[in-house]
Amino acid sequence: MAEEFNTEGMLDMYLFENEQLLEQLQDRVLEQKDAECFDEDSINEIFRTMHTIKGSSGIMMFDNITAVSHKLEDVFYYLRESHPENVPHLDLVEHVLEVADFISNEMDKIRNGSPVDGDSSDIIKRLDGFLNMLKNGIAQGGAEQPPENVHEEPTQFYIAPVATSASRFYKIYLTFFPETEMANVHAYKTVYALKEIAEDLLYSPDDIIADEGSAELILKEGFRILLQAQCSEQEIRDIIGVGYDIKNVDIFECKAEEFLQGFDFGDQDTQIDLESSVEEIESKVQETAEEAGEKEVKEPAKPQIAPGDFVIKSKEPGKHKTLAKDKNKVEKASFISVNVSKMDQLMELIGELVISESVVLQSPDLKVPGLNLNNFNKAAAQMSKISTDLQNVIMSMRMVSLANTFQKMNRIVFDVSRKLGKDIEFEMLGEQTEVDKNIIEHISDPLMHMVRNAVDHGIETNEERAQSGKTEKGRVILSARTEAGKVWISVEDNGRGLDREKILAKARKQGLLDDNKPDSSYSDKDVYQFITLPGFSTNEQVTEYSGRGVGMDVVVQSIQSIGGALDIESQTGFGTVMSLKIPLTLAIINGIVMETGNSSFVMETSVIKEFVSVRENMMIREPNGDEYVMIRGECFPVRRLGKWYGMSAYKESVEDGMMLILEVEDKKICLFVDKLIGEQEIVVKPIPSYIKKVKGLSGCTQLGDGSIALILDPAGLLE
Repeated sequence: MAEEFNTEGMLDMYLFENEQLLEQLQDRVLEQKDAECFDEDSINEIFRTMHTIKGSSGIMMFDNITAVSHKLEDVFYYLRESHPENVPHLDLVEHVLEVADFISNEMDKIRNGSPVDGDSSDIIKRLDGFLNMLKNGIAQGGAEQPPENVHEEPTQFYIAPVATSASRFYKIYLTFFPETEMANVHAYKTVYALKEIAEDLLYSPDDIIADEGSAELILKEGFRILLQAQCSEQEIRDIIGVGYDIKNVDIFECKAEEFLQGFDFGDQDTQIDLESSVEEIESKVQETAEEAGEKEVKEPAKPQIAPGDFVIKSKEPGKHKTLAKDKNKVEKASFISVNVSKMDQLMELIGELVISESVVLQSPDLKVPGLNLNNFNKAAAQMSKISTDLQNVIMSMRMVSLANTFQKMNRIVFDVSRKLGKDIEFEMLGEQTEVDKNIIEHISDPLMHMVRNAVDHGIETNEERAQSGKTEKGRVILSARTEAGKVWISVEDNGRGLDREKILAKARKQGLLDDNKPDSSYSDKDVYQFITLPGFSTNEQVTEYSGRGVGMDVVVQSIQSIGGALDIESQTGFGTVMSLKIPLTLAIINGIVMETGNSSFVMETSVIKEFVSVRENMMIREPNGDEYVMIRGECFPVRRLGKWYGMSAYKESVEDGMMLILEVEDKKICLFVDKLIGEQEIVVKPIPSYIKKVKGLSGCTQLGDGSIALILDPAGLLE
């Protein structure tokens, strides 16, 4: 039996479910961190979460996770039963988050295949001390102590029946949603949870772990449990709750004699819905008669059921009676977990489909004179519509809310502010904004650095704020919004702000300033960008969170790798706003295809503000070779694409080509190209790292004629 035991699928389910539980736990705790105490619903929710994690970890034999979750469960069991006053709320919040961190770290080890060897003894010791402190407070008040939350680890699931006068007997029937994966594992978790109250416990099918086929049987026929215990029906329902996996729980209390008859649940009176049609009722009667006929050989025939024989459930007095009806027939959203790698593969296939569509629609065979392409154009338009809809669907599947990422920042603010002794409020705006999952993976670390800087660098200590006359609390606002195909994520604080003179002095010391250029010639934005350079820090004292000159350069590198940018605004004494501008997705973009010389290039549509044809008399040329163009009284620097990349055979006269006015981060430039080809959906393909070193390139794509075009990075062209 042990050789057939396969935990691989169970392990995936264990990690997935506990990760969801820990996220919900952390969200709930952080939402109420500023309250005076947890409300009753939160206490019950945290207790149930720890109880669930304890049970599933016990099944998987992760003893350290089981021990620490059981100890935190003890704490909330005590809070739930005793309702003590004057509970140190922030200390309790820190204990909960410490346990959540420990379990998360152990789960990371499980994912990586490392030994689950974390030492939980220190955490358990601190929780014991906290619990004893609460109990001592109760004892001093003269209140009665609640019973201990005892966790007994049985040696087997079938416990010898020892019935007493207080014993009660139940037949339990569970049905699962049809889309539930690994129903046998969920059934096993239910049994494991019931064992703590059971005097006698049996279940069918009985081989639910070794026999993987039992999952299908459970989905089809349900899961049956016989329970002997000294508890009420409500206590059982508290343990077996209807959720995203269990559709319905039927509990029948019975006599000891009926209990000993075993799993014959079929003797229950038949119940139907009289609101059904006559045909449905007759069909039910016919099915029952046929089943009785099949059993004639094995057992005596039972009386045929007539419509008047069905049991009617009584409703409240004064109301009409109806037959029992399945009250759980509620429309339920269906979800399925999909491996991210499969989503990436699907996205790649969509990209290839877009390229193939371009190849078909731009085929040179279609340019033969005299061809009647009416039917082809209709079919092509329909295909393009389906292709676009398919892109939109797959993109919506990949879009993920920023809520989880923002909640992690909430945790960082809480931890850092507590350690630094700063009183800081954290506010989230627009956390439901959705971006591509790959984008979220790239912005988590930059956001963490920015939030830490805001708490450590930006917000003053409580004493400093009082001395400067600031009466309000320190505040960090994390916000997100979408605009023109981009996502703006801002971290704003009401702290001391950036010191322009201090930054300039540090920059001059490091040789970053031009000796021939006065300080006044540098704009505030130019000065603030110095703090994003590697090794640049104005913090004179190295702390746990800052002062080493690393962090902001990591932010810039990570953001630029996905085509984003960082914008910094600050006012000395009033605070700082750092904004990330990032694309919604990295996969498919709308772009303008253009040619210079014998090469094709693509520029993202959103950065192009205007196409302009210019004349030679509009050009201004400096002795050093710099060129400018006057358009409607405004002067723009000119970047000739052919000259920028040292190409041959590009057009020299501006009257023979086209100017593109580009705008990036409030900076404008005119890009001169030979000719425009048209607008097209572009599938972004990565380029080798050695090509990325060339300024102004961010990727490549395949055009409809099969040729390769380089995707231009406008930020690189502005340098």
